[in-house]
Amino acid sequence: MATINRYIPLTGRILISVPFIMSGLSKLTAHQSIVAYINSVGLPLPQLGWIIAVVVELGGGALLLLGYRARLVALVMAIFALATAFFFHNNFAEQNQMINFLKNVMLAGGLLQIVYFGAGPLSFDARSGNASPAAPGAGLPT
Repeated sequence: MATINRYIPLTGRILISVPFIMSGLSKLTAHQSIVAYINSVGLPLPQLGWIIAVVVELGGGALLLLGYRARLVALVMAIFALATAFFFHNNFAEQNQMINFLKNVMLAGGLLQIVYFGAGPLSFDARSGNASPAAPGAGLPT
């Protein structure tokens, strides 16, 4: 059982990071429509918003997948997921928006688990000694 447990954090990181990476790649191919969408919800500097989204989704997704600085990366991605939920998926009268809102909230919950517990043994963080399970009260990025 201990051998299987080594793979659980890696599997979790894969399942959380791949959708972020795919979303970041799609933002690269749909630049104008994403910038227009960001502008349509009234956020300032939509071009900057697009850049932030691509960096967090592609860069953060890749770093999380590798388990590099996973606690800090997961915290940034959790904040991003919650901000996205509140700014872009807040029309609860529309079922699709409610589903996307809840999806982002669930993603943030999973990411906060990584913030607390770390990347696990099969990660770059483990090689540097940052992947051990958190002690009580630990878990904040260092």
